[in-house]
Amino acid sequence: MAIVAYITIIGWIISYLEFKKSPEKSKLVNFHLGQSLGIFITSIVLSILSSIILAIVPALGMIFYLIFLLPFVLLLLGIITASNELEKPVPLIGKIFVGKFNFSS
Repeated sequence: MAIVAYITIIGWIISYLEFKKSPEKSKLVNFHLGQSLGIFITSIVLSILSSIILAIVPALGMIFYLIFLLPFVLLLLGIITASNELEKPVPLIGKIFVGKFNFSS
């Protein structure tokens, strides 16, 4: 379930619902649900900010295409961490979201 949480928002929803139904609440799944939700939130914020900035300065388009790769790379790193069964935050933004979300209640 920790790995599925990183595979699109639909995967996150599936993982969340399965986590809520399970009698034993895994700390690993809870951690990775929070990390993947943080990546999705960051991706949405980056999208909104970039569309505003690109409306003002269209010449920065190529730079923002590279910035849009960041959430994808973070998702891949999260999948690798979840597959190794580690509770390690993703680089750059992971520490911001550690402990912010608690899905076990």
